[in-house]
Amino acid sequence: MTRIGGFTVLFRAVLAGMLLALAGCEPAEPTRGPVYGDAPVQPPKPVYRLAVHPLHNPAMLLRAYQPLADSLNAAIPEARFEIEASRNYAEYEAKIRARAPAFLLPNPWQTLQAMRVGYSVLAMAGDAADFKGLFIVRRDSPIQSVGDLKGRTLAYPSPTALAACIMPQWYLRQQGLDVMRDTTSRYVGSQESAIMNAYLGQTDVGVTWPPPWRAFVRTHPAEAAKLKVLWQTPPLINNSVMARDDVPAALRVKVRARLAELHTQAPGRALLAGMETARFHVADDADYAVVRAFIERFEAAVRPVVQP
Repeated sequence: MTRIGGFTVLFRAVLAGMLLALAGCEPAEPTRGPVYGDAPVQPPKPVYRLAVHPLHNPAMLLRAYQPLADSLNAAIPEARFEIEASRNYAEYEAKIRARAPAFLLPNPWQTLQAMRVGYSVLAMAGDAADFKGLFIVRRDSPIQSVGDLKGRTLAYPSPTALAACIMPQWYLRQQGLDVMRDTTSRYVGSQESAIMNAYLGQTDVGVTWPPPWRAFVRTHPAEAAKLKVLWQTPPLINNSVMARDDVPAALRVKVRARLAELHTQAPGRALLAGMETARFHVADDADYAVVRAFIERFEAAVRPVVQP
């Protein structure tokens, strides 16, 4: 019994030694360090934000305009384009003054303000004939003539909304109504809010312009069926696309060319339809001189565009 027990002890000692030896033979973890190869390191793409003025609420605007960013990214792979929305006109105009976005899609009055801080026009977004104000009322509204607006309240997106406020107020002035004395102006922050004010009876009239009205008819058919366009103003010139003065000239040329060709291809026409925009026309700063002349007449007869 003693010999068997001694053999067992010896066997266990040998086995333990073998296991320790095997453990010592495991390969060491490789030292981490730089990996060298032939492929060049690609620098990150520059990101350019395209800030669109508040045509819709931010979520809806991003849905409508993201395909435009996707199209620019596909056509101009050396850069990345992102759409930027704003909560309201005041926030958007603050971004213009700060020169924050590289590209803008502003209304024509905002276009003039952007020129002052170093932006220039590349294109006009949509046909000029589509840039007009619309007066929206409930179908059961008793308003039939401009004179019926005396003592009533109108909802506008912003005092700086050209098609949806400035041009309609000028139209009423031309019809003999003193909008500053005879009516109450309520500035409600967005195009959809102006329409909804009329629908809910919170104001007698909601003032907007064609693209937001068409979008409202499409997305809120039941509510739109209870509304109608009472009057519309004469057109002026449509929104612009602008680039900041430090955007490379070659990139400006590519962006303008891509915008101008969208309507010639089926995918481009589809994304234009989503933005309620017929096409982009090549344009420059000189095309917006007509807006400056119009604003001068408006401010002399009605009110300052920027409220004190």
